[in-house]
Amino acid sequence: MSADALLNLGDKLRGLFARGARGGRDAGGAEAVPVRDWVSTSAGQPTRLQGFDITLLWVVLAMMALGLLMVYSASIAMPDNPRFAKYLPTHFLTRHIVAICFGLVAGLITVQLPVSTWEKVAPWLFVTALVLLVAVLIPHVGKGVNGARRWLPLGVMNFQPSELAKLGIAMYAASYMVRKMDVKENFFQAVWPMAVSLAVVGVLLLAEPDMGAFMVIAAIAMGILFLGGVNGRMFFLIVAVLIGAFVLMITFSEFRRERIFAYLNPWDEKYAQGKAYQLTHSLIAFGRGEFFGQGLGGSLEKLHYLPEAHTDFLLAVIGEELGFVGVAVVIFGFFWMTRRIFHIGRQAIALDRVFAGLYAQGIGIWMGAQSFINMGVNLGALPTKGLTLPLLSFGGSAILMNCVALAVVLRIDIENRQLMRGGRA
Repeated sequence: MSADALLNLGDKLRGLFARGARGGRDAGGAEAVPVRDWVSTSAGQPTRLQGFDITLLWVVLAMMALGLLMVYSASIAMPDNPRFAKYLPTHFLTRHIVAICFGLVAGLITVQLPVSTWEKVAPWLFVTALVLLVAVLIPHVGKGVNGARRWLPLGVMNFQPSELAKLGIAMYAASYMVRKMDVKENFFQAVWPMAVSLAVVGVLLLAEPDMGAFMVIAAIAMGILFLGGVNGRMFFLIVAVLIGAFVLMITFSEFRRERIFAYLNPWDEKYAQGKAYQLTHSLIAFGRGEFFGQGLGGSLEKLHYLPEAHTDFLLAVIGEELGFVGVAVVIFGFFWMTRRIFHIGRQAIALDRVFAGLYAQGIGIWMGAQSFINMGVNLGALPTKGLTLPLLSFGGSAILMNCVALAVVLRIDIENRQLMRGGRA
């Protein structure tokens, strides 16, 4: 072949690649694989594909760094409380640093494992989560705090099995949909076993009780079923059943019913010093923050007025100290991260990697739904649920599982790029 022929062939190949990068269509009219988010270009230099989504990694690390700073700010005055009198001002900061280190190491190890390995162990991971959810309810095994039994003491940290259950349900639901792809139009064959699994998880979580975690897990499972192609009418039927179950729980549980009433009228004297105490002080914190905040460390609500300021209500401290600007940055960070994770999932499905794609989208639902619920609770848009803010709030097992879940997403992205370069995942 002559040199001119080789040059012409090279120009044609570059043209085909450019059309694919723009999300164009191939000769058959099918939509090309959308790789534009991952193409790096610079003036005078050829187009190249990066090895992994470095921007996603930096956003996650930046959010964890912000969380570390705000956890320290929210907890520095806690030793003034007699309940925490034996703690140093840096107690929660030190534990949070240890949790982040564990999470980063676990993520570094996780990203080395092929996605095919996770697909094989997905059912066993879900079973392990169920066993731990049972173990936490056993007297003298599970640790109880404020009337809830949600933790397993492991010495260096208290592990919360519900966090593992979120990861387990995402993997199990994705694996389940791949295995049931041929019967997804049949309700009993496609949905019934998954519904039973979700019901078992729900019973165990409500026994702790941890309704917030169950809501997130239900959202992950239902989202994956919907994205996996379950018939729309069946999906809405399942949603109706879940809504009915929540209504029944609220109707027959005086504790939850009082929470709803407190949420609807938090400034009522009956609730302001009781069920709505956290909510009212959270709203006061946002009110004091105004647009630019009181300045880092300037929060008054964290001085024993706002309970759980370093965990469930960390966003209120961010709002008081960094103002609307700080809260907007956090909201945008979660929106961008969720959107990017969904893009990675779509890319995997476009490459015919259904398990990887559904899992990634399930993690996107996890991050998006839990952050939405936490922010809604802090801002008074949703009833109090006891959920932390992913990547930011204090909590060792939550940070650990967040890092592992996102590391698998990063591994999916790496394998997507390898396939697009003509290699093997």
